[in-house]
Amino acid sequence: MPTLKALQQLAQKHGTPLFVVDHDELRRNYAAFKKYLPRVQAYFAVKANPDPAIVKTLYEAGASFDVASMPEFRIVHAYIKDLPAKQRQDWIWDKIIYANPIKANETLQALDQYKALVTYDNVEEIRKIKQYAPHSGLCLRLKVANTGAMVELSSKFGAASGEAVNLILEADRAGLVVEGLSFHVGSQTTNFENYVQAINLAANVFKEARDRGYTKMNLLDIGGGFPAPYDATVKPFRELARKINAEIDRLFPKDIQILAEPGRFMVATAGTAISKIIGKAVRDGKLCYYVDDGVYHTFSGIIFDHCQYHLKAFKKGPTQICTVFGPTCDALDVISMSEELPADLERGDLLYSKNIGAYSVASSTPFNGFPPAKVVHINQ
Repeated sequence: MPTLKALQQLAQKHGTPLFVVDHDELRRNYAAFKKYLPRVQAYFAVKANPDPAIVKTLYEAGASFDVASMPEFRIVHAYIKDLPAKQRQDWIWDKIIYANPIKANETLQALDQYKALVTYDNVEEIRKIKQYAPHSGLCLRLKVANTGAMVELSSKFGAASGEAVNLILEADRAGLVVEGLSFHVGSQTTNFENYVQAINLAANVFKEARDRGYTKMNLLDIGGGFPAPYDATVKPFRELARKINAEIDRLFPKDIQILAEPGRFMVATAGTAISKIIGKAVRDGKLCYYVDDGVYHTFSGIIFDHCQYHLKAFKKGPTQICTVFGPTCDALDVISMSEELPADLERGDLLYSKNIGAYSVASSTPFNGFPPAKVVHINQ
């Protein structure tokens, strides 16, 4: 995170609400991922923060990309539009996975020309891919345990292990190529055993597929969920990496390519929000601050990501438990009901929230006419 002085200077220059992206932190996070998981190619989950400048920095650092919509695909595709057709095709295969298991017909039609790698998890999706994107490579998404994840995903996506090989063989009979398996242990997963169980389950499916005559799979996508260090309860990433490395090396030969879809891990710590106090009141004996950012804007992760972001003041002084409200007229616009802040803050004073780079401005809306925070990039 930039220094407090630097943040104040940025707020003075650009006004508030402000969202600051530190590209040096993006590069550090990517380097840490590669250091601790050297066998795994990182496919940044663009949905975590689709800002093209973030995509550019991670692309230059060596990342590949997980996209889940055509607008996200186009953000990444912009980097290769001037390449010859053959180079574009090779680049897309190495750099993009379309990891939304359920896709509209129009999306598949648009993807077919790129022969992209796409995920699926049911028979109906096989039929759609065969009809609209028969040149795609397929990756079967498995349903795995999401115990302890902040955001559970397996109730919406994933094939049960018992039907997995049947779905692989069904795709094969349709003339499609299943390149490998994928899974997702849930977003912000602090229960590292989820990865251990999922990797073992995937190894069993690989074995069953081989035993039943299917030998074309050559990749495993271990998904996302890598936790950001929001607080001291999150164990260091290197501890998770040791578990993952041990299971991958034990269960998968070196010729199996390993992918992952880190999103939050890459961008959470690279974003800092700065807001200004626009009002102050005492309600039922409790001090309330009103700021010019809220859950319809940078703090949208409180609603959509089940994440709580803490606010801190630049000023020092005796603190008390306060409520912090966003600027809209909606009673839902509550940033925190229990935030420890100085009691003598006044209108015009600034607050900041760190580690807010993921699933925040990505979900901003213009609700009530309030514009989203201005985004400022530093250390590009």
